[in-house]
Amino acid sequence: MPQIVVLPHEEYCPEGAVFEGESGVSLCDNLLAHGIEIEHACEKSCACTTCHVILREGYESLSQPSETEEDLLDKAWGLEPTSRLSCQAIVGEADLIVEIPKYSINMVREGH
Repeated sequence: MPQIVVLPHEEYCPEGAVFEGESGVSLCDNLLAHGIEIEHACEKSCACTTCHVILREGYESLSQPSETEEDLLDKAWGLEPTSRLSCQAIVGEADLIVEIPKYSINMVREGH
């Protein structure tokens, strides 16, 4: 099982997090399963960019992005070459270091 390290984010995990991830499951579902309530406004259907993350290590071990995901990523705040939509990135066997960007583009945000 890969180790997933989440860098500190003032809202989602101020102290950062380290946990054993589940291979074959989306990065978003791995984060949610470990109490990191990352936004996913489209309910993980690859229709928004609220679950955008940046992989600081392990990018190559994830599933390949679809054309739809790549098109959506172009609209994400803080896009980097190793950006992914966490709802679409399927975790492989390699360890990951994940950064959740400071901002996301979400016009409707429940509970806030």
